[in-house]
Amino acid sequence: MAQYSRISGSVGLITLSNPPVNALSAAVRQGIVDTVEKALGDPQVKSVVICGQDGIFCGGADIKEFGKNMSGPPLIPMIHTIECATKPMVAAIEGSALGGGLELALGCHYRIAHSKARLGLPEVTLGLLPAAGGSQRLPRLIGVPAALDLITTGRHVTAAEALQLGIVDQVTDHATVDAAVKFALSVAGKPLDTRRISTYPCPHVSDVDALCENVMQKVRKSAHGAIAPIACVQAVRAAATLPYTQGMEREKELMATLYTSGQARALQYSFFAQRAVSKWRIPSGARWDTSTPRPLHKVAVIGLGTMGRGITVALAQAGLPVITVETHEKQLMEAKRAVSDMLNRGAKRRGVAPPLDKISYSCNLQDLADVDLVIEAVFEDMTLKKKVFRQLSAVCKPGTLLCTNTSGLDVDQLASQSRNPELVVGMHFFAPAHVMKLLEVVYGPQSSPQAVATAMQLGKKMGKVSVAVGNCRGFVGNRMLKLYTEQASFLLEEGATPDLVDQAIEEFGFPMGVFKVSDLSGLDVGWRIRKEEKLAGLSVASGQSTRIREGRRYSPLADLLCEQGRFGQKTGRGWYQYDKPGGRVARSDPWLHHFLEEYRAQHGLVARHIDHQEVLERCLYAMINEGFRILEDGIAAGPEDIDVIYVFGYGWPRHRGGPMFYSGMVGLEKVLERLEHYYQAHPDVPHLQPCRLLRRLVARGSPPVHKWREVIKNLHSQL
Repeated sequence: MAQYSRISGSVGLITLSNPPVNALSAAVRQGIVDTVEKALGDPQVKSVVICGQDGIFCGGADIKEFGKNMSGPPLIPMIHTIECATKPMVAAIEGSALGGGLELALGCHYRIAHSKARLGLPEVTLGLLPAAGGSQRLPRLIGVPAALDLITTGRHVTAAEALQLGIVDQVTDHATVDAAVKFALSVAGKPLDTRRISTYPCPHVSDVDALCENVMQKVRKSAHGAIAPIACVQAVRAAATLPYTQGMEREKELMATLYTSGQARALQYSFFAQRAVSKWRIPSGARWDTSTPRPLHKVAVIGLGTMGRGITVALAQAGLPVITVETHEKQLMEAKRAVSDMLNRGAKRRGVAPPLDKISYSCNLQDLADVDLVIEAVFEDMTLKKKVFRQLSAVCKPGTLLCTNTSGLDVDQLASQSRNPELVVGMHFFAPAHVMKLLEVVYGPQSSPQAVATAMQLGKKMGKVSVAVGNCRGFVGNRMLKLYTEQASFLLEEGATPDLVDQAIEEFGFPMGVFKVSDLSGLDVGWRIRKEEKLAGLSVASGQSTRIREGRRYSPLADLLCEQGRFGQKTGRGWYQYDKPGGRVARSDPWLHHFLEEYRAQHGLVARHIDHQEVLERCLYAMINEGFRILEDGIAAGPEDIDVIYVFGYGWPRHRGGPMFYSGMVGLEKVLERLEHYYQAHPDVPHLQPCRLLRRLVARGSPPVHKWREVIKNLHSQL
């Protein structure tokens, strides 16, 4: 909808009204068409201001209409009518002007923005491009290089940057509509020929082909197989090389290709999935809209290693007073310097003052007596963590929430050390904790709804995408990751190389292959855990085959490398070789290839040809099968939870939706068939055996991912 009124005698005011972001739904577009016609036909109106209700100009297209037959007036002719108007049209931009909202503003003759407004064309993040003239008008207004940056990344700009770029004509700290009305009065009756952006030539670029090709190469490298950024470059190139009308045709052609693509469906699914996970529910019946989070006035972090430091920074940046405890004086001083450096760098990037005064440092747990919530981030050792939880239970006031940052240890065991197990949850951050968006909030059978709600709310305050998951070994992310890395090692035993496996994974769209990630993280991390689990090291039962553990196939390759002191980047050698310890550039290592040949010979393994398809099927389908088991076990409430975890925490390419969505795109029947094939070939790998939920879904005709919850619910009711 859009409301119309006349103010200051001669200014027509059009107000978009479609909460919460005034999206351009069919009703809003019809309202704009009707009110613009009314304003232009009113002889008393000399100029027009377009604004949005409740301090937001327009958040863009109504994404709920995606995939449906479009109704109502199309956007392009509507914006063209505004641009061709004979009366000055002024956009009063408050809050945000994004996507179609900014395209609407670009159709206006003038743009006035509030200093806190943000503008952008984020369509690329949904697998699309700005297709209501944005790819053609913006380069004509601000130049090809700046337009390429904004359109291919989808990044938002502040009002100050928008003014500097030339997107807006004026920025105000005061009432934006009042400023726009005043401006509209001042330009009434003035010629508009020079204000219609579609008539502008693109600002000259010495070699537009070379520029676009250079940007295209960078985009291909950073997009990891996503096609929308590439289409965005092609659209902007059309603006630079073609007349406006032909450029619009090219924009339309490119959009038609993207709109029906699987990648656009995946990215739009991911958009909705991110919102769905915030509406959490747990098996006890507690849910997001019936559970009230506890107010947090003061929080604490115990342990100032890498994770503890990052968590401290994230909390301080969220505006929370934090007390940090590190019992080793030297580590405390090192951490204080590191945290201060991180806060200063972050503040400089954002153009704000660093919140150094939010943090206090201590060596004494007794200083936590009055905090509302504690996040434990000590070394990943169950005995140590249990001791800390006993100490916290004795020190903290009644009602303090105790959270553990464990990446996979049993949260219930830690809760058992507390006087109030209902106030214990896991908060699994991902490194670096002040940068990575994902937070797994882990509830146990005794965790109270308020404890879960508080942890979820805290994650949101820190800018995290928080997902509520049940307690099991590895939770969701690491439980699935184990199967992925396990298959990668088995492939090395069978004839692959780290280079081949990683190339297949990276071509699929992951930013790093499995073995490069292992080198980055440090092979010794997993080795220590396997030794604790008695899978590696001296604790392995004598006489037991090096390739069998607990009756299942086991690959000791990583253990053998660790015994050689090859821990990855930190030692300059791992699955790859590096120029020096701490080096970042991975190079194929002839020693490693020779090592694999000797290993196969020692164990009577004959190397065979392994192609990229097998790498993807073995690594990804094993992970997906475990995802179905997690749904079957009720650890994750739905496929969206798993997919959000993998997109935001594990580098799964967003344009492929997430592992569970991807399985639906491939076809559940095909995934089932390939798993059965590989399980028959490798019966000593039980995780390749297709799980019951996958079989049930295929038997039901492979319903789309949004209908899986019904099947999961029915399966649970039968157990």
